[in-house]
Formats: sequence, structure tokens, C-alpha cells
Amino acid sequence: MLGDIYNLILYQPLFNILILFYQYLPGKDFGVAIILLTVSIRLITYPLMAKSIKSQKILSELQPKIQEVQQKFKNDKQAQAREVMALYKKEKINPFGGFLPLLIQLPILFALYGVFWKGLQPGQMSQLYSFVPHPLAIDPTFLVIFNLAQPSIILAVLAGICQFIQTKMMTPSLRSGQAIKNKDQMSQFSNIMQKQMLYLFPLFTVFILWKMPSAIGLYWVVTSLFSIGQQYLIMKPLTKIKFGSGQEQHGTAKY
Repeated sequence: MLGDIYNLILYQPLFNILILFYQYLPGKDFGVAIILLTVSIRLITYPLMAKSIKSQKILSELQPKIQEVQQKFKNDKQAQAREVMALYKKEKINPFGGFLPLLIQLPILFALYGVFWKGLQPGQMSQLYSFVPHPLAIDPTFLVIFNLAQPSIILAVLAGICQFIQTKMMTPSLRSGQAIKNKDQMSQFSNIMQKQMLYLFPLFTVFILWKMPSAIGLYWVVTSLFSIGQQYLIMKPLTKIKFGSGQEQHGTAKY
């Protein structure tokens, strides 16, 4: 029953939209159809992702203060939890605010993987609506270079690079004063975990996409590039505000 609901609400509509793009695009490039579908989904979910990015950024910038609280009350877990929650309340943030939008998008993500994984199989044409023109066959070629039904190491590596840039943008950079101050074990462990995520997650991405149809790799590249642009647009105003504040403080100290 759950499989039928998943197919009816998510997989079948996304598959039909993909075939519509493919059928009406000049040249019928399946890769371009995937790009259009990916961008369409990301535009629809833009508000959710923007909220998630903001929450994750605020939480990452708040980590030094959280680590100070954890170190101060390391022998009193109840006081530690109380002070951390008070810090969240003071900063007016929800610690789960960055994950809820991601959880909402997970079913869509799984459905898209199913579309790109099974969509090239002839038997999937039975999933098309009556008003969608049925292609006799789908040419999986993208830009006359990539066969999207086969794995592509090039797209897998590009996806890993994009993943690295995306993760790097969300990783908080410690100022020298913070680096000297935060030498406790908790801070060191957190820094090590951040570095491992920064390098291991992109490598894991390449490893996963290495043997998968490159249609999934193309989707990963496009959605990562979209996320990078979205993160830049969201975080750029915050960077300008911080930079402007730093200039004002520097000018006050000078004069």
C-alpha cells in the first residue's frame, strides 16, 4: 500500500514530467530534460532549502559558544543541556530547524533516484499518463558525450568536487582568537569531525556514483551547483554585514 502511494504521488508524476521535457525539447536530449526537472524541483523547494541553509549556518556559527558551555558544565549534564537550550532561546533558533526541511525533501529525493535509475527501462513506459506522448525509445545520450544509462567517472568526480565546495561553504572558519581559545578536547574533536566531513563526504559521493547510471551523477552535479548558488545568495548579505561591522569597529578603534 505504501509502495502504491509512493508511486502515485511521487514517482509517477516526476517520471511523466521528465518524459514531457524529453519529448518537447528540441533535439530530445535526455540530459537536458534531467537538468530541467532538477532545476524545477529545486525552485519549488527553494523556500524550504533556504530555511534549512540559514538554520545550519547559524548553528555552525554558534558551535564555539556551545562548546564553551559544554566545557564549563562538563560534569553536570543537566546544567549543560539547560544552558545550551537557553543559548538557543537567546539566539531565537530551533536546533532542528535545519533538518526538518531536509526530511520533507527525502521522499522527493528517493523518487528522483528511482526515476533516473529505472526511467530508461522500456517497461517503465506503462507509468506514463494517457495525455503524455509515449516515446518509442529514449536516447540516453547527453551532449553527444555521455551515455546516461552507463556509469561515468567524469560526472562522478564532478559531483564529488561540487559536494566539496558545498560542504566547504557551510563549514565555519575559526578566527585565530577562537583557535587559541578552543583547545579543549571537545573543540578538537569537533574540528576533526568537520575536516573528516569536508573530505570524506565528497570521496564517498564519488564512490557511490562510480557504478551508478550517470543520469544520477548528472542530477547530483546540477542539484549541488544549485545549492552552491543558493548558499552564496543567502550567506552573502550576512558576510557583508559582518565585514561592515568589522570595518566600523576598526575605524572606531583607530580614531
